[in-house]
Amino acid sequence: MFFDLAVITVFALYFYRDLRLDFHIYLLYQVIAWLLIAYIVKFYSIYRFTTPVEILSKLVKQGAIFLLVVIAYFPFSKQSIFSGKAIAICLSVSFAVITLSKTMWFYYLKKYRIVTGSNFRSAVIIGYTPEAINLKEVFMTRNDYGYRFMAFFSDKKTNPNIKGKIDDVKPFVIANNVDEIYCSLNEISNDQLKDLVDFADEQNKTLKFIPDTKEIFSKNLKIDYYEMFPVLSLRKTMLHDPVTKAFKRAFDIVFSFLVIVLLLSWLTPLLAILIKLESRGPVFFKQGRPGLNETEFFCYKFRSMRINKTTEREASKNDPRVTKVGRFLRKTSLDELPQFINVLLGDMSVVGPRPHLWSQNKAYGNRIKRYMVRHYVKPGITGLAQVKGYRGEIETDEDMVNRIKFDVFYIENWSLFLDLKIIVQTVINIFKGEEKAY
Repeated sequence: MFFDLAVITVFALYFYRDLRLDFHIYLLYQVIAWLLIAYIVKFYSIYRFTTPVEILSKLVKQGAIFLLVVIAYFPFSKQSIFSGKAIAICLSVSFAVITLSKTMWFYYLKKYRIVTGSNFRSAVIIGYTPEAINLKEVFMTRNDYGYRFMAFFSDKKTNPNIKGKIDDVKPFVIANNVDEIYCSLNEISNDQLKDLVDFADEQNKTLKFIPDTKEIFSKNLKIDYYEMFPVLSLRKTMLHDPVTKAFKRAFDIVFSFLVIVLLLSWLTPLLAILIKLESRGPVFFKQGRPGLNETEFFCYKFRSMRINKTTEREASKNDPRVTKVGRFLRKTSLDELPQFINVLLGDMSVVGPRPHLWSQNKAYGNRIKRYMVRHYVKPGITGLAQVKGYRGEIETDEDMVNRIKFDVFYIENWSLFLDLKIIVQTVINIFKGEEKAY
């Protein structure tokens, strides 16, 4: 993405140098237009099974719409000179370079997988139908797709090629660190299917379906083609889209940088003095938390407790560990402000599921359905569950169930508007005060 933006920027500066453009405005317009068009046509959604024809289609769509958007700029820029020739040459050269680069990388990665034997994804298939056997043949014959077929599982068929029953899938997937599970729907019951969906969520595995005439329940599904073979994918959300992730990351960087410069730069010394005056110990509290894909990162806060050996126990009402200054910091959520450093470092996002303690992950990971879904995205400084009142101490399992419900809803229904709404509501709650902020 950054390479493409660099290409269209450099060539615009060269070929449009005589068109009297205000390049500060035009280049910003061009970058925003490129990213919006890329998001709409899914220009960067290229996978190992994407066909060259599909890539060509994306290039044509991106190029045609971008051309129209560039032309549309000139009527609104009165001092500029319109030149169809300059635009045609600039965009032709730009797209020639971008097309060459995209093609080279696409085929290089395919060859890289074959030659080095790395960047492969392992897969199992539930079912031993003709469709399942055909899919296995695709895996075996198309090394450039980068899949390693591991085993068949079936309750309805007996064959030397079948590894075991459907109940054997889960231990096999865990033991062999299988990446993807393909499921033939005419060999599995609804209860088994629901159980498999929960398992894939908990273990962060990709679950895909080999389609037939059976109805599929309550999920948005995406269809991909491996050659001419259709496969349905579960668990595709906006936040898994590369362009969305890049946009959200850019927003996080800008927002956290502004908070650090405009707020933390002068507030930190003041709070540091207050914290130090009341109790011994560091100004900042650093604690390991599970982040994206349950990878540990160190979460930063202003220290709000006296030094103690029970940091894996969450704070409760009238907690004796909390200092007077700490009580104020926690009530106003000021203790969370250093987490904008985590956002700038890329460990967290401004908005997302709050990072839990490791002890909470161990306690609730297998007890509450879809708990592990929250690790599909980066944790956030604030989140939908928090602004809905499910923050602070977990007193009953129901508290955690409701928190997870809102976290999953956020992940599956993300939008920029939702992020902005959560940020605004968080600020309102800080000034209004929250019952469980202790």
